[in-house]
Amino acid sequence: MVAVKNHEAERFLARPVPHIYLYLLFGSDAGLVSERARKIVARAVDDPKDPFQLVRMTGDELAADSLRLADETNTVPLFGGRRAIAIEAQGKAFTNALEPVLGAPPLRDCTIVIEAGALKKDALLRTLCERDRNAAAIQCYPDSARDIAQLIDAEVSESGLTIAPVAKAYLATQLGQDRLSTRGELEKLMLFAHGAGEIRLDHVEAIVSDASSLIADKAVNAAFEGDFPALDAGLRHIFAGASDYHGLLAAALRHAMDLHRARRDAADGPGFRESSGFAGAGYGQKEVFDRHLHTFTRASLCRVIGNLAETIAKTRREPKLGPSLAARALWTIAHSAAEKTASR
Repeated sequence: MVAVKNHEAERFLARPVPHIYLYLLFGSDAGLVSERARKIVARAVDDPKDPFQLVRMTGDELAADSLRLADETNTVPLFGGRRAIAIEAQGKAFTNALEPVLGAPPLRDCTIVIEAGALKKDALLRTLCERDRNAAAIQCYPDSARDIAQLIDAEVSESGLTIAPVAKAYLATQLGQDRLSTRGELEKLMLFAHGAGEIRLDHVEAIVSDASSLIADKAVNAAFEGDFPALDAGLRHIFAGASDYHGLLAAALRHAMDLHRARRDAADGPGFRESSGFAGAGYGQKEVFDRHLHTFTRASLCRVIGNLAETIAKTRREPKLGPSLAARALWTIAHSAAEKTASR
């Protein structure tokens, strides 16, 4: 039985257990899920870009063909060597495809990595992986203040720079809702400050705190309000060049996770319970946040988070479709909000 808490994950992955060959990465931080999945795959095969070494499939494909995974795990790569299978969990249950693989370990050196969104404690996929000795279920939730500080220190050190204490303190307040966006902001900052020797507060303000985040926040706010004209105007502004779909999706995911944490039960771990006293990060207006909190149920927020995580994954695979995929995800939220408001 291997259930890895979020704060234990890095240490666990640094010292992999020999008999574990199936990893389930789940949680509300889609960027962290993706980052940890890449680390596991990079260790499992010699060349992740080689399609004979790394096979990608979806949970829906496995749900339609429960024997495919067992076949793939026991397939010998064309040129020999190790093999890995990356699975993007989607809407349909595919545990029937996992049970034969866990019951009979692969004949060859094969690692299976499953990327999933937020899963409840009693979710079948999660319980199956937590209870099997050959699998590990690893939580991926937004970084704590300590995690963010460590990420900043690591990136600054690797770039050969230093950072002023006031700049680091301010930078830490701007990061942490999604590992992917955190990495992206840090990479931009290191590039911008290259050659300066020390990262100053004005560097952070110029790169991390820009107008595009405010534009994205307004569009996200309109989506969760079900305000179609405001959303349409926001999307037009963003795609005209004022911002990009990456920031838009990150802002939407961040707000959805804030709402989900506000509704989270105490049994699910530390976090906020439903309360009109909680103001969503980046939104500052308690009344607006409360309105969204009462519009969306906990279950509907899980669906929103899952859809946004899936959209982010698709934009990475097909960046040319990024704007249209992002727009569709925001329109879906707006339609859901409008329907829920109308039904009350």
